[in-house]
Amino acid sequence: MKFLYALTFISAASAATRFNALNYNPKRPDGSCPNVDQVKQDLTVLSQYTDTLRIYSVKDCNQGEPVLRAMEGTNWKLYLGMWVGPSDDSYEADKTELIRLSKVFDLSKNVKAVVVGSEMVYRKEQTSAQVASKVQDMRSVLASNNLSGIPLTVGETWPYYDSNILNAVDFAFVHVFPFWEGKTVDESTDVLFEHINDIKAAANGKKVMVGETGWPTDGDDFGVSHPSIENSQKYMNNFVCRSAKEGLDYAWFQAMDTQWASTANASNVEAHWGILGSDYKTPKYPGDTWINCDNISSSSSSPSSSGSPNGSSSSGKPTGSSSSGTPTGSSSSGTPTGSSSSGSPTGSSSSGGSSISGSTKSSSAKRSISSFGIYGSIYSLLAKLF
Repeated sequence: MKFLYALTFISAASAATRFNALNYNPKRPDGSCPNVDQVKQDLTVLSQYTDTLRIYSVKDCNQGEPVLRAMEGTNWKLYLGMWVGPSDDSYEADKTELIRLSKVFDLSKNVKAVVVGSEMVYRKEQTSAQVASKVQDMRSVLASNNLSGIPLTVGETWPYYDSNILNAVDFAFVHVFPFWEGKTVDESTDVLFEHINDIKAAANGKKVMVGETGWPTDGDDFGVSHPSIENSQKYMNNFVCRSAKEGLDYAWFQAMDTQWASTANASNVEAHWGILGSDYKTPKYPGDTWINCDNISSSSSSPSSSGSPNGSSSSGKPTGSSSSGTPTGSSSSGTPTGSSSSGSPTGSSSSGGSSISGSTKSSSAKRSISSFGIYGSIYSLLAKLF
């Protein structure tokens, strides 16, 4: 009987929807700051879907410590974010906190990479040259704390991932949202891969991964982009299946709906990007398996994405919107505030780096769709049963 139960469990666990990584903000549904127990509860729920998360700051809500404490002694991995705002105050605050945390935790155990900033060039708060300088500064910080083995990257939207940033990072961590380009859900995966392949062609062999992409489940239309459960799941299915086939690593946006997020943004979608509802527990999509790759093509013809119709900017985001699900403003203390809306730059970046626009395409190698952390849980159960 135990053996049959174990086989049933393995079948169910193996079939569950898995993501390479999920973007995650541990703030509670009312916007309050998390404690360790609350983060542990989140990890228990999210372990059904991934074993890797990305956070955006260690200092905002002092969230770095409860997240690292909850992950301590587990197989969870973390893309650890450093917030960068219009001044250097928030970056310096995060840097100081990271140094402190390195004395408390062995960051090499759970931290998969340090992500310096999120969309600060897109928001016109920093130039790409300034961001590249911060990456080099963080490289020195890590080396000084015996953590030089942790890779460094930058979270930035695709038009602003220029040569300054590409030359500074160990791998590219690119944000792409066809929704904010006013694309239909059917063409959006092709649009994303066109952008990613342009960056790959300029990356000189460095790994390129998607740091954020997703599709909102509620809100107002943006051009022909329509937020709904059905469209969100369709984009998810198309993107995840093609990424698995073409070997593209990614962090899906995002783990939970964020009711605390600002509503001062285009299309009223900011609170509705999660795979879980605002109770941080309830799945928003029907069934246990949300992804079926049986009928997915990896090489459909790509529409041109050089233009941004329906009111979107060249960044692929409209004025007044943010898809980061994170605070983008800075409080008087230099740390991020609870707002997630941001202004959108238009035109090309003036940061001095070479643009990736118009680059040739490149191919990528095949990779498994699964996150392998699930099997550790299976083996643990089998050990208990037998």
